[in-house]
Parts: sequence; structure tokens; C-alpha cells
Amino acid sequence: MSKIRKTNTKPEMLVRKFLFNNGFRFHIHDKKLHGNPDIVLPKYKTIVFVNGCFWHAHKNCKYNETPKTNTNYWIPKLQGNVERDKKNYKYLRKEGWRVFIIWECDLEKPRQLRTLNRLQLNLIKLEDN
Repeated sequence: MSKIRKTNTKPEMLVRKFLFNNGFRFHIHDKKLHGNPDIVLPKYKTIVFVNGCFWHAHKNCKYNETPKTNTNYWIPKLQGNVERDKKNYKYLRKEGWRVFIIWECDLEKPRQLRTLNRLQLNLIKLEDN
């Protein structure tokens, strides 16, 4: 487990590269904000979390399988992650931030471009307001 990265994961880097190449400027891993968001776009008052499907228990996802061994550890661990995420998202929205969640599985090749374009369109709409 020590090899598992918390920041700068491949999915996160993919989203950051897409945003930067399309002219969006952002901060990363802002520790002042709840949940230590992956990407913060202050101009748009928007936060993007790039979540791993296993670690954040993405419902109905092929990557969200509870391990068969040591379930006494894993079930509370993963449920705790989900509860903490909900609290963080709720707090950030209450503070006026828009919160986007991009799941790891949505960045696989068949859906990758659609997911990134959807994020870009939402940001462009915010820019027009």
C-alpha cells in the first residue's frame, strides 16, 4: 500500500493536462480547503476531485470491489472515505464552491474525451456568466 499515490495520479495528471492545454489555470492540492481538492480553479470558484473508484467506493463500478480478505478493516475504511467525501463536498458547496467529481473509470479511453469535454463546457458556461 505504500506504493499507492495520494496525489499526482495518472487520472489526475490527465485532467490537469487537459485543463492547462485548454487555457484553464488552477491550483493543486490546496490544503486550506476541506478535502484537499485535487484541482482548484479560483476564477470559476470551482473544485475538481479526481476520485479513484476503489478508494472512494464508486457505486456500480467494476473497479469498486470490496476485498475478500480482511473485510473487518476494508469495509469501515471505504465507508469512512465515502462519508468524509460527502461532508467535504457539502461544506465546500455551502462555502460557495462548485464541486465536480471525476471518477477514474470515466477517464478510460472510450469515455475520456466526453468526460473532459463536459468539464470544459461547464467551465465555459461559468465564464460566460
